[in-house]
Amino acid sequence: METRLFFIGLLMAGYAGLSRRFKKENSLDTANKAGLWHAAFCALAGFSITLVLVMSMDTRSKFVSIAIDVVSATELYSSLAAAVVCGLIGFWRGRASWDKPETKSYFLAEDTEWADTVFSAVLLASLLMYFVIQAFKIPSSSMESTLLIGDHLFVNKFIYGLRIPLTGKRLFELRPIERGDVIVFEFPDDDPQHLHCGSLQYRKDFIKRVIGVPGDIMQVVGGQLYRNGQPVGEEPYTQYLDGKSRYPQPEHVPEPATYQDVWQTHQLDRELEEVERYAYGPRDFFGPVVVPPKAYFAMGDNRDKSCDSRYWGPVESKFIKGKAWFIYWPPNRMRIVR
Repeated sequence: METRLFFIGLLMAGYAGLSRRFKKENSLDTANKAGLWHAAFCALAGFSITLVLVMSMDTRSKFVSIAIDVVSATELYSSLAAAVVCGLIGFWRGRASWDKPETKSYFLAEDTEWADTVFSAVLLASLLMYFVIQAFKIPSSSMESTLLIGDHLFVNKFIYGLRIPLTGKRLFELRPIERGDVIVFEFPDDDPQHLHCGSLQYRKDFIKRVIGVPGDIMQVVGGQLYRNGQPVGEEPYTQYLDGKSRYPQPEHVPEPATYQDVWQTHQLDRELEEVERYAYGPRDFFGPVVVPPKAYFAMGDNRDKSCDSRYWGPVESKFIKGKAWFIYWPPNRMRIVR
């Protein structure tokens, strides 16, 4: 969301700057020019409002042209449709006002003022969301009973350092990511067409607990978690809804080097699903794998109902947005996330 808001702010800033220039030079000297410029503002406003309204939708499909890394087809098509409709209305209003100087001046001044306001507000909001703090809503039961479906929480986005956009690097790190941290991250796969856990997860936000850090050897045997060859033991925040009922161990597994490679490249769940004998997936029998540098092994606290690093691989540092901090809604659930 913060990336979309940032670009909306930049577009509005550009519109406001050009409007001032056109007004100073009296460039909008024909009915068509006036209509087109008011249409541009209306189209931009319609596109932005619609984009914000639908950006929470989960649908993911093929991407279009320059929008491939920014918005999904659902968001793009609906926003473009709104832009066209609003643009046509804006063109008609702007062109009709051409023979009324006071109306033409009003439209230009109002459009510029709105563009300035949106630019300031949206850019500030995007910077706060990207670097400082962001609200997040729990969408699934994978973190129960620590976090419940519908919990609203704040994510601390500066504790692990300020993320430099498009680089994966961080500055001013307050402390490193540690085992036991509950983190929010963008799904760690750069391919928008890859299916994981039965659906497309590209660009979705996930929340899990860090269980392994770089260099740790992670393994699950019969549902028991092992780290560096030793059983992790009782974890106070976990729950196993299936009790002692465990899936059977597969008769055949890939060679260790192959297993590590497909897991590290986010292909393990898809590779195993292609073979019928792995129909149960890696929930109860997984690994061993070595957590690679600048990456982490993350699991849900609701271990039997969580699609996590056992399935889709490590969480690279570049995808991590921040640390879950404080539940602020509902009121009876207000607490620090631990």
